[in-house]
Amino acid sequence: METFQLIIERQEEPNAEAYEQEFTIPYRPNMNIISALMEIRQNPVDKDGNKTTPVQWEMSCLEEVCGICSMVINDYPQQACSTLVDNLEQPIRLKPMRTFPVVRDLIIDRESMFDSLKQVKAWIPIDGTYDLGPGPRMAEKKRQMAYELSKCFTCGVCLEACPNVNDKNEFLGPFVFPQVRLKNAHPTGEMNWEERVDGFMEDGGLQGCGNSQNCVQVCPKGIPITTSIASVNRQATVESFKSFFGAD
Repeated sequence: METFQLIIERQEEPNAEAYEQEFTIPYRPNMNIISALMEIRQNPVDKDGNKTTPVQWEMSCLEEVCGICSMVINDYPQQACSTLVDNLEQPIRLKPMRTFPVVRDLIIDRESMFDSLKQVKAWIPIDGTYDLGPGPRMAEKKRQMAYELSKCFTCGVCLEACPNVNDKNEFLGPFVFPQVRLKNAHPTGEMNWEERVDGFMEDGGLQGCGNSQNCVQVCPKGIPITTSIASVNRQATVESFKSFFGAD
């Protein structure tokens, strides 16, 4: 084929009405969606030859690491940088991930994800920097598990696919389970084990998960989200019994 069609859902500003606009893109082998959007930026003309404003989107790493180019491509949330035109049905439809507030066109505001990480204290706290020598070593099996969990790059596609993430509840989203599990498995992070679990037992936490497992289907890194859900649920059960019986 010499050309292909892009149908893009656009929005001028957060409170504006969304509309669709179609573009004809010159075809090259091995093009990704970012390449197609850059063609529009270079020549912002719609399918009928009318001049228009360039489509707005975000990109950074171009190697599926930053997650900032996530969007809905042919009704499937994924990264534009790693999605090839050759592998998609025509015409190709692009939409912003509506789980998040739309800033403009395909640009979204993922601030809610980082607020969720704050609620569960998804970091390893330190008090200054000291030369204390090598830290404690993790068992190889635990290290391998932690490495898989660490692949999360907050792209947001699991939230887009999850039916429990919507404006009717405060569910933090599937991506938080692996982050709680990861930080609690760290030799230093486990000192704040209870704080993370307590944060995740608050509103929007583990009770919001309906176990639909859509998150596993769309995760670009194949992170074991469902096993993390089970693990964090066990941790929450232990913490609940400790709190009930007043155990240290």
